[in-house]
Amino acid sequence: MIAKRFALLRAALVAMSIGLAILAPAQLARAQEAPFGLVDWKPIAGNPVFAGTGSNTWDRNIRERGYILMGDDGIFHLWYTGYDRDRPATMSLGHATSRDGTHWTRDPHNPIFTGSWVEDMCVVKQDGTYQMFAEGKNDIAHRLSSRDGVHWTDHGSLEIRKTDGTQIGPGPYGTPTAWFENGTWYLFYERGDQGVWLATSRDLKTWTNVKDDPVLARGPDGYDAAAVALDQVVKRGAYYYAFYHANAQRPRKDWTTNVARSRDLVHWEKYPGNPIIQNNCSSPVLVTTPQGDRLYTMHPDVKAFEPGSVGR
Repeated sequence: MIAKRFALLRAALVAMSIGLAILAPAQLARAQEAPFGLVDWKPIAGNPVFAGTGSNTWDRNIRERGYILMGDDGIFHLWYTGYDRDRPATMSLGHATSRDGTHWTRDPHNPIFTGSWVEDMCVVKQDGTYQMFAEGKNDIAHRLSSRDGVHWTDHGSLEIRKTDGTQIGPGPYGTPTAWFENGTWYLFYERGDQGVWLATSRDLKTWTNVKDDPVLARGPDGYDAAAVALDQVVKRGAYYYAFYHANAQRPRKDWTTNVARSRDLVHWEKYPGNPIIQNNCSSPVLVTTPQGDRLYTMHPDVKAFEPGSVGR
């Protein structure tokens, strides 16, 4: 009986090795890496799916991270930053909707918010209220809230403190990315794209660093040696996944999209196959639809990606 079991096991291993052998080397490498999750994407036809108007409007151009959420009614909602000249006096907030995530209709009331500089936003809906975390002027993060996603109230700049209770040093703190779990808000932010820090809050008013060093640092590989900023956190199974954009050089150009994962939101493991999307497609946002996952990159225009062969 034991000999028969070993024979069956040997046959199964041989069959598996034959199956893997017929894959091309690149396919084999991707198949071996696939358990990392959320890393295999291909662009859909018709990209970009949304962009600046290119004409004499308040949103002639769009900039940096917009954000997409799917409503309970199955409608996609896109918030984005628009501006009309190379050195704008302010960055305004726009809104667009879509039934399929590819064909978008601009809100007739755009820009929906002009009370303060709004750029590079993250939107979380919690307890029936939309919470927006965005860069203000000079890359200072602030929070806005809305009941309907269209009418927004600005609550001012975020107060972030070090672990000892003193305020963080002067200078920018931008690309704010929020995650809410078990009564605690988690805020990821960057300082000049030199690393990503993590602070927490129970009241959305005072934020305290989990540690005073970055939880996601640049390098050691070249693709994110010059700059790194986190755009979104999602959770799948035992892992949190961070979608982030990065740059390999100064002056910065050709931004890329990348993935890291963590079990505790503090210690992150970068995907060894990064970057997952190149060609200056950055500021990624994952949207889960009834048809499955879709990944959008937001800068310098909005492009949509669907799972590739391994991702499927």
